[in-house]
Amino acid sequence: MEAFSELGFETVQILAVVLIVAIAVRRVRLPYTVALVCAGLVLTFRGGMNLELTPGLVLVIFVPPLIFEAAFHLQLKDLRADLAPIVAMAVPGVILSAGIIAAVLVVAGVLPLPAALIFGALISSTDTVAVVATFRSVGAPKRLMTLVEGESLFNDGTAVILFHIVLALGLEGTLNPVQGVIDFLRVSGGGLLVGGLFGYAVAKLIEQIDDYLIEVTLTTILAYGSYILADQLQFSGVLAVAAAGLVNGNIGPRSMTPSTKIVLFTVWEYIAFLANSFLFILLGISVEWDQLRTYFVPSLIAVAAVLVGRFLVVYILAGVVRLFEQKVPPSFLLVMSWGGLRGAISVALALSLPSAIGDRPQLLAMTFAVVLFTILVQAVSISGLLSWLGLTQDSQQANDYERIQSQLLAIRSASTYLERLYAEGALIPIAYATVKAELAAREEYVSSQIEELLEEHPELQAQIISLARLEVMRAERSALDAFSREGILNEETLIELQAELDEAIFQDSFGDRRS
Repeated sequence: MEAFSELGFETVQILAVVLIVAIAVRRVRLPYTVALVCAGLVLTFRGGMNLELTPGLVLVIFVPPLIFEAAFHLQLKDLRADLAPIVAMAVPGVILSAGIIAAVLVVAGVLPLPAALIFGALISSTDTVAVVATFRSVGAPKRLMTLVEGESLFNDGTAVILFHIVLALGLEGTLNPVQGVIDFLRVSGGGLLVGGLFGYAVAKLIEQIDDYLIEVTLTTILAYGSYILADQLQFSGVLAVAAAGLVNGNIGPRSMTPSTKIVLFTVWEYIAFLANSFLFILLGISVEWDQLRTYFVPSLIAVAAVLVGRFLVVYILAGVVRLFEQKVPPSFLLVMSWGGLRGAISVALALSLPSAIGDRPQLLAMTFAVVLFTILVQAVSISGLLSWLGLTQDSQQANDYERIQSQLLAIRSASTYLERLYAEGALIPIAYATVKAELAAREEYVSSQIEELLEEHPELQAQIISLARLEVMRAERSALDAFSREGILNEETLIELQAELDEAIFQDSFGDRRS
C-alpha cells in the first residue's frame, strides 16, 4: 500500500511539473518537449524521484497511445501520395542507417562490429514528436509533416525488429542472413496484418454504435490490444498499432456523429499529450551522468556518426526514389536530415540490453548522448532552419495584427472610460469633445491599418475569420444548452441543432483531416 501511495505521489509531482512547463513555454520560444526534458534533467540533480524509464514502461504503456494517435490522424490519401519516400526511409533507410553508423564506429575504434551493429539498430529509429510540434506551431507545409510523421510511424517497428536480429548476433556470435530476412518479413508482415484486421473489425463495430463513451473505449482497447496481441504472437506490436490506427482512423470516423468525432479527437489529443509529457520528463530523469562523463569521447563520435548516417540515408534514398516516383524538394530533404531526432524507442531498446553484452554501459551512455543532442540542439534549432528555408507561414504578419489589434482595443477601452467620466460629471464638455475627437481619429487610423494588413495577407484574414466563426458557433451551442435547461427546447430538437453545429465546429477545429 505504501508503494502505491509513493507511486501516486510521484505521479502527481510529474503532472505538476508538466503543468508548470506547459504554462511556462507559452511565454518562451522553446518546444514543449524540449522544456520537459530539461525539467527532467533538473529533477535528476534534485533527487528523490524513483520512477525510471524502463523498457516495459515505454513499450507497453506509452508507445501504443502515441503511435495510435499519430496513425489515427494520418490520412491514407496523404500517405499514398508519398508512399515511396516514406517506405524507403522507414525500411531500407533504417537498415542503411544502422550499417553506416556501425561502420563509422568500427572505423573510429569506438566499438567492435557486433556492438556497433546493435547500437546502429537501436539508434536508427526517429522520434519526431518535438519536430512535428514545431512544424505545427510555425505552419510548415503539410506534405513535409506527412513525410516526417509517416516515416516515424513505421520506422519504429523496423528498428525494433532489426535490433532483435543483431542482438542475437551479439549474444550468440552468429547471424544467418537468410533467416534474418525471413524473420524480418514474418514479424513485420504479421504485425501489419494483425493491426489492420483488428483496426477494421473495431471500425465496423463502431459503425453499429452511437455512443462516444463506448467508441472512445473501443479505440483505447484497439490501441493497447493490437500491441499486446501482436506481441503475444511474436509479431511487431509497434507496426500492429500503426496499422490499427491507420485503418481505424480512416474508416471509423465516417459513421460517427459530429459530437462523437469532437470528443474522440479531443480525448486522443489529451492522451497523447499526457503520454508525451510523462515520456519526456522520464527521459530526462533517466539520464546517467556518470556514464556520460566516462564515455564522453565515444559519445561525441556516436553523435557525429548518427548525423552523418542520417544525412547520407536521406539524400541517397531521395535520389533513388526520384528515379521512380515524384521528387522531394531539396529544402524538405535538409529539414528531414536535421530533423531526424532520436527519442524514447532508442532509450527503451538500450535499457533492454542484457547484462551479457559487455559494452552495455558504453552503449547506454552513447544512446543518452545522441538522444539529448537531438532534442536539446536539433529540436531547438529546427524552427530557425524552417524559417531560413522559407517553409513557415510569416509569423510577422500575425505579430503585426496582434500589435495593431491591441492598439485598437486599448483605444476603445479608453473611449469607454472617457464616456463614463463624462457621464459622472468628472469632465467639462470642451475637454470631453476634444479628447473624444482625438480618440476617434486614432481609432479610424488604426482600423485602416488593420484593413490594409488583411488585404495584403488574405490567408491571415481567413484565419481570423475562421477563429471568429468558431467562437460564435461555440457561443450558439452554449445558448442551446441554456435553452434546454430552461425548457425552451425539447430534447429531440436540441440534439438535431447540436449535431448541425458540431459538424461545423469539427470542420473548423480539425480541418479536412476526416470527412
